[in-house]
Amino acid sequence: MKIDVLTLFPEMFEGVFGSSILKKAREKGSAEYNVVNFRDFADNKHQTVDDYPYGGGAGMVLKPQPIFDAVEHLSGKAVKKPRVILLCPQGEVFTQKKAEEFVKEDHLIFVCGHYEGYDERIREHVVTDEISIGDFVLTGGELGAMVMVDSIVRLLPGVLGNEDSPVLDSFSSGLLEHPHYTRPADFRGYKVPDVLISGNHSKIEEWREQESLRRTVTRRPDLLNDYSLSDRQKKWLKEWGYEIPVKR
Repeated sequence: MKIDVLTLFPEMFEGVFGSSILKKAREKGSAEYNVVNFRDFADNKHQTVDDYPYGGGAGMVLKPQPIFDAVEHLSGKAVKKPRVILLCPQGEVFTQKKAEEFVKEDHLIFVCGHYEGYDERIREHVVTDEISIGDFVLTGGELGAMVMVDSIVRLLPGVLGNEDSPVLDSFSSGLLEHPHYTRPADFRGYKVPDVLISGNHSKIEEWREQESLRRTVTRRPDLLNDYSLSDRQKKWLKEWGYEIPVKR
């Protein structure tokens, strides 16, 4: 996967793309990162990328020309055009399902803005997706892009080593992940559940499924609105005293 990031602050990505799983993905050849300062594409000697908004108002607006030219340069002449993702608080909220959608692409371009906003023509004629990582405001799109790249790249085949890891993560199955324990079995009197050291794999899997469901219904019951419960999961919820959510 080729990942380009358009930003005015490329130095922000050095530590993130050069560490941990993202670094391993690059070393394995699974992901290629290219961080571009779109100021380099400005068509004036002062490399200006923003200007005052028409009609007045506070703040500065990113000009269309540098973004248009940068995206066209990075897209090249490929038959299949890349997904161009605008980090924007007005965009669709990023989810695990969206990460699973993006990981199927060969080429992603992230556009990280600053100032008051973007010239609307960028949204209308360059961008394919507008994405937000939550209902809060950040100084720019860089941190959001880092979050998304990490979430997407870890899903690439072979990146995590264990192929089951991304499948079992919270949100991937539709439920929150079950609790985990490791040695020692008794730490300061706090003991690991007996079932996990029983060696009975079918019972262990049932316990994990139950705990995943229990954790979801107590912490994020809203997730069950879009989740297809099995008959035995419905039975467990009734036994625990919870109402079966109505699927939307």
